[in-house]
Amino acid sequence: MADHSGDSRALCLFCRIIDGEIPATRIAESGEALAFRDINPQGPTHVVVIPKRHVATVVGLAAASAQELQALFALAGQVAVDEGLDAGYRMVTNTGGHAGQTVFHAHVHLIGGRPLGWPPG
Repeated sequence: MADHSGDSRALCLFCRIIDGEIPATRIAESGEALAFRDINPQGPTHVVVIPKRHVATVVGLAAASAQELQALFALAGQVAVDEGLDAGYRMVTNTGGHAGQTVFHAHVHLIGGRPLGWPPG
């Protein structure tokens, strides 16, 4: 079950996915992180990787727990290997509304499977 300590919202979307209340195509999991397919993919491979503990942003996660941050990126790296993204991939974190963060639970988008242009959006 997700840890909602300090969370003013009873349950966020990603916490509800962690708890199994909302279905998601789960593809990898560790003790501290979960990876699932994005419902609006921006590439042939688009996976969202989240910590199991509720923290609003990746920056907040880094400030709170280096171990959880490491677990998040380790799982993302393992998913990249498992998905065959050896030609390259992008890991994106949006922090705050102006950056496009719509779910305020720390997460990383892992996108690949095609050449990705720069600059994005």
